[in-house]
Amino acid sequence: MKITLKVWRQKNNAAKGQFETYKLDHVSEDMSFLEMFDVLNEQLINEGKEPVVFDHDCREGICGMCSMYINGRPHGPKNAVTTCQLHMRSFKDGDIIVVEPWRAAAFPVLKDLSVDRSSFDRIMSAGGFVSVNTGNAQDANNLPIGKEIADEAFSSAACIGCGACVAACKNASAMLFVSAKVSQLALLPQGQPEARKRVLAMVNQMDAEGFGACTNTGACSAECPKEISLSNIARMNREYLSAGIIAE
Repeated sequence: MKITLKVWRQKNNAAKGQFETYKLDHVSEDMSFLEMFDVLNEQLINEGKEPVVFDHDCREGICGMCSMYINGRPHGPKNAVTTCQLHMRSFKDGDIIVVEPWRAAAFPVLKDLSVDRSSFDRIMSAGGFVSVNTGNAQDANNLPIGKEIADEAFSSAACIGCGACVAACKNASAMLFVSAKVSQLALLPQGQPEARKRVLAMVNQMDAEGFGACTNTGACSAECPKEISLSNIARMNREYLSAGIIAE
């Protein structure tokens, strides 16, 4: 199949970016979207041009690195998949595909399609952990956890921190990401001792990073490759309100 790519090129966050058009022939429908970009970069290198910079790592939908805005949607036209899990059979011969980086003040462009998402790391460092004594693990039966709660915590923990929720939100809000990380610990007994401190620290850090307020449209959950539930945001709001009242 033949496709035309309109790719955002930008040297750094201070430089002015622009779209550049590339044409690819003989694209296999069985290629992943990132494999197609590998082919593009090989073509550019052979032509003596600079390859397109984009993030990737595991290419298995686990790491959350493959952040691309494809034809107006984070990770592309398919639901519940990351960019690396998107295949070229999702497009048609002759299609024009527009590819951009995440657009958010808290995700400054490093180069081309690569953005700096270290703001997520700083949010996690603020409180996305539990403090425990090192040594032998406790016997599992010492911490009985109901299956429904365990399943809900696991579903929240499935968030890979890709930033699609931020890219999908009109306000570039990180509420879904932060609430998922708060919820996975707030639901479990291991997370209870630091629960109030955690939610205050993580939400305050989120605000300090410059993420916008929640729009309440649900676009974040709709575009999330792991289908993280909006109920996490409601839980985080309750946790935050309760922690704020007790702190006063």
